[in-house]
Amino acid sequence: MYLASLGKLALGSRLKALSDHFYGAADEVYQTLGARIESRWLPVLRYLWDTGPSSVTEVAAAIGQTHSAVSQLTDKLVRAGMVRRRRDPADGRRSVLVLTDKAHASLAELGPVWCAVRRGVSRSLEEHALRLLDAIEACERALQERPVAEAILVEHAVIKATPLQIVPYAPELREHFYRLNAQWLERYFRIEDIDRAVLNDPEHYILQPGGAIFFAQLGEEIIGTCALLQESPGVFELTKMGVDETFRGLGAGKRLLEACIAEFHRRDGQTLFLESNSRLNTALRMYEKAGFVLQPSVRPGSHYERADVYMIYKPR
Repeated sequence: MYLASLGKLALGSRLKALSDHFYGAADEVYQTLGARIESRWLPVLRYLWDTGPSSVTEVAAAIGQTHSAVSQLTDKLVRAGMVRRRRDPADGRRSVLVLTDKAHASLAELGPVWCAVRRGVSRSLEEHALRLLDAIEACERALQERPVAEAILVEHAVIKATPLQIVPYAPELREHFYRLNAQWLERYFRIEDIDRAVLNDPEHYILQPGGAIFFAQLGEEIIGTCALLQESPGVFELTKMGVDETFRGLGAGKRLLEACIAEFHRRDGQTLFLESNSRLNTALRMYEKAGFVLQPSVRPGSHYERADVYMIYKPR
């Protein structure tokens, strides 16, 4: 499932999909059994049934929805003949929501259906049902203590305030060289044999022949990497550029590219080239801005099955 691969980034979307699934299942059951309500009506109707006449504000606070959402749902319930608004006898300045006789009759018929719902959910989800309910309750308590938007904005400010550093290769960073490149290779293509060899032993394939490897570091996290491979005296390949998807937009790719180009000049290199794929539009635009020029054909003798782009660096 694609959304699952996004982890916490798609938490809201996954919960929405799960919610829609349960709403759809409940509506199917209600329609099949001739119940006269819709699943999305239940929180408001059940609260009024259990508590009695209540204001929109009170209902919204009790069921954890916005005032606007409850007000809009109330309009639908009024049109459906399930709820009516009336003046609060204790305070004529406000109105309260009251269940109609139709609503009372409809809800009174649902005892066996709700019993079947509880049992069916337990049968379908088994032990996951209780764990899910416990997890939802824990999340609700946590969100009351610290709203998630507030927490996200604080973390964003920390990320933006943390300086991005470009650091050279060190043996303890080898795993990040593999991780960062495997991430994009597996997403767009596959890890070819030549990739696997280089990523598993960058000292032998890149550093010993006279190349260099750089990493982008944000605080304590390694978020990107890029290598300069010496193919022959004076001829270098820009290769193995990868930035963690979580940290894109911070300029790590551009900084890594600049570091490799600077290293190429420091070594008095004569030719700098790269091979890529036409699907990687964002990366190709970055290479073009840095001075790489697209060649009319793929590089002769290319080692990569995926390579259909060949570019050579032309300093302006």
